[in-house]
Amino acid sequence: QVQVVESGGGLVQAGDSLRLTCAANGPTNSLYTMAWFRQAPGKERELAASISRNGTPNYTVSVKGRFTISRDNAKNTMYLQMNSLKPEDTAVYFCAARFIGTLLHDPGAYEYWGQGTQVTVST
Repeated sequence: QVQVVESGGGLVQAGDSLRLTCAANGPTNSLYTMAWFRQAPGKERELAASISRNGTPNYTVSVKGRFTISRDNAKNTMYLQMNSLKPEDTAVYFCAARFIGTLLHDPGAYEYWGQGTQVTVST
């Protein structure tokens, strides 16, 4: 059983940056595609970005150009660099690992989940 733990959330102002980290207690190269999802109050969990085992990224339109996803398989870690943050980015951000489904944006397609880290962006 692999456990993943997020860190790096916080309260920032619009325009600021944050870097989220997802640490796994097992080799991330066995976790296939990994992803960052986010869930705002009253909304469904949505994909923010995903990254394949060899490092190919994929972004949802609303974060493209502002967020950068990366992974370091040697350190069993995935990152999400978030720049130019907006109030609408406020959400709990979840690390998802080991894509075993068909659709990248489907939360049910990932086998392992962290507990989430809160990101709050004020105006």
